[in-house]
Amino acid sequence: MSSSPTSSSSTERPQVDRPGATLALADPLAPLYDVHCDVDVVIGTGVLTLRECLSLDRQHVVKLIEPAGGDLSIRVHGVTVGSGEVVVVDNAAALRVTRVVPPAGTDAP
Repeated sequence: MSSSPTSSSSTERPQVDRPGATLALADPLAPLYDVHCDVDVVIGTGVLTLRECLSLDRQHVVKLIEPAGGDLSIRVHGVTVGSGEVVVVDNAAALRVTRVVPPAGTDAP
């Protein structure tokens, strides 16, 4: 193993020296890495009539279709991409991903 500062490992991404330059090995998704996406974690869904919606007030309970303790749905820009479970990390609620949905049109096992 070399301790030379110019050595690199196979896990590093190739660097491009000038803007607009590309390398055959460069990651084609690299320009998209900083795009912000809206992520929603859905606890559950339900159905209400318009009358029920108009009568909602504090302390009302809305029954959800999903069972208690079930995984929560993860949606990115309204598209379900997976599911997960609630965890607590550093006194904050977080979500542990338990399942990732393959992209539409792919053959997944």
